Amino acid sequence: MATIHIVGIGLDGVAGLSNSILNLVNSAALLAGSDRHLSYFPQHPAPKIILRDLTETVVEIQQRLAAWEQQIIVDDSEELKIERFSSLIQSPANTQQYHIVILVSGDPLFFGLGRLLLTWFPPEDLIFHPHVSSIQLAFNRIKIPWQDAVIVSGHGRSLEKLNQALQENAEKIAVLTDNINTPAAIANLLLSLDLPNNYQFWVCENMGGTEEKVQSIPINQVHCQTFAALNVVILIRQLANFKAPLDLSKIPCSGIPDQYFLSFSDRPGLMTKREVRSLVLGELELQPNQIIWDIGAGTGSVSIEMARLFPESTIYAVEKTAAGSTLIEQNIHRFQVSNVVSIHGEAPDVLHRLRSPHRIFIGGSGGQISEILGLCSLRLITGGVIVVALATIEHLSTVLDWIKQRQIVEPEWRYQLLQVQLSRSVPIADLTRYSPLNPVTLIQIRLIQ
Repeated sequence: MATIHIVGIGLDGVAGLSNSILNLVNSAALLAGSDRHLSYFPQHPAPKIILRDLTETVVEIQQRLAAWEQQIIVDDSEELKIERFSSLIQSPANTQQYHIVILVSGDPLFFGLGRLLLTWFPPEDLIFHPHVSSIQLAFNRIKIPWQDAVIVSGHGRSLEKLNQALQENAEKIAVLTDNINTPAAIANLLLSLDLPNNYQFWVCENMGGTEEKVQSIPINQVHCQTFAALNVVILIRQLANFKAPLDLSKIPCSGIPDQYFLSFSDRPGLMTKREVRSLVLGELELQPNQIIWDIGAGTGSVSIEMARLFPESTIYAVEKTAAGSTLIEQNIHRFQVSNVVSIHGEAPDVLHRLRSPHRIFIGGSGGQISEILGLCSLRLITGGVIVVALATIEHLSTVLDWIKQRQIVEPEWRYQLLQVQLSRSVPIADLTRYSPLNPVTLIQIRLIQ
């Protein structure tokens, strides 16, 4: 059986190959590759296969291998020389030395043809010779270590993995593009996601070639430019500017976009989303001059929206983590609200020292939801409302059990469920699809007098 060598090659062509790899290519009995790759070897004497449809290419290679093997068997049985195959086999005196070379871009096992070839041929028949990948070159050109980067291939694939990486606030992202998932399409996706952090946008074109070009472009200007077909997009997360002032005249009092809130650097999604915040405010039935508890306040996003809507109310933002309390204080300063009081402590213990509330929002409980509800039910002012946001079925079951037990003693307790399943539109190239937010259940609890 002939050996199949998969040789990675860059835009520098033959000049980028070592002497040993060049000799390997020059002695191939069959050469396969794209038009561009084959153009580097115009005088090669072996038959050539242009890589278009992979299945057809594999079938043709298998047919040639079968024909060669059959001819060898026939010739051996008749003690003949393999003269008529000398144009195909470079070393006819030793039938075990002939081989096939498939030319590919960069590293064949890095989003390349190698993975598919391994499904068609036995691994022992394949030998890989990687070249420097375009992503490796791109990170080296912008001088940023990339061992921790998230690599996304948009070449013939959707950008779902990129969407996920952005939502997870990945620090470094590299995207292999194609004629649909272009730099402009990637920029449009970024702009549509309402992310809490910004990304520096790099476009690296023709990496390793004579027309190589690397540039950082403002994201809102990417669609104004044209790029070479062979390009890589690199996204580098920028540190949030904690001291950057906000032009509050341009920010709505209710339904504040998520991007304006400073968030956890490692968990940017740990925030009550804009749409859910609006529903929470509605379920709380807020009125002026109230005392409000926001338990498990996280970044303080709900507290700040309540504070801006009702500046005469007092909101206690209770958060057990030091990182969360710091973020709450930073967001208080950022939004210039004076009626939010950041309370660093764990509920229910820390709740005893707070003024009795008219409204309570429980966005996080740290696994103590029953204990928290027990204290809240005792401290809640008559006619008050409790709203609980839950993301799991188990916590929902716990809250419902608590209510039913409470109703045995005080049947006047009532509750109402609101299941929230929302999706935001995101652009996919020149199309649009929905990207779902995590489902949330809101429970409104009140004591009917």
